[in-house]
Amino acid sequence: MRPVAPGAGSALGRIPWTFLIVAAAAAAIQTEGASHAGLRDQLIYDRGAIAAGAWWRVWTGHLVHFGWSHFLADTGLFVILGCLIERQHPWLSRFALAAMPAVISGGIFFFEPAMTRYGGLSAVNLGLLVFLACKGWQKNWFDWFWPAVLAIYVAEVVFESVRSNGRGGGMIEFDDPSVRVATGAHVWGAAFGLALWAVWSAARRPSGIRAGGAGR
Repeated sequence: MRPVAPGAGSALGRIPWTFLIVAAAAAAIQTEGASHAGLRDQLIYDRGAIAAGAWWRVWTGHLVHFGWSHFLADTGLFVILGCLIERQHPWLSRFALAAMPAVISGGIFFFEPAMTRYGGLSAVNLGLLVFLACKGWQKNWFDWFWPAVLAIYVAEVVFESVRSNGRGGGMIEFDDPSVRVATGAHVWGAAFGLALWAVWSAARRPSGIRAGGAGR
């Protein structure tokens, strides 16, 4: 058996495989959709189709993007976040990738009936950013890095939402002039990230009887 080079295992362990698989799926959908919209139409979040039983769109809708600039912005940040979170929290991050899209889509479905279509990873990205920011604050309340990153991201979402004109209103250009920034989806993503941090934080607290004896 050939010896493994020193550090090879740890290097492989640093690769965010789950996030890369999700990003690759989004890339395949975007590539196919650029020439033929059939696959995108079958996978996008579509309220009427979901109500008719196409439940897979609750998850696959987040893999669909409205143009290459939308795809590159969302998926690029998604992979970066995967590099930061999957190695430290492998099972927690995979749970988030399975549950958060359903929570976001469910929030849209039940509370925003006027939104008939939705796509993109930006709300998932925001949820992951909120989780990382809360962790950073918990470790050091004077740490400026994650609050600054989160503030920049939220500011961009708000700017695009306010100035939305079919081109995203900011740096992102959509390929469909009817598309607008889905503010409500980002709210659900942020709420999930906050809840994920709260559960993770509670699980880390030591249990048992407090020092000084049992209470009366």
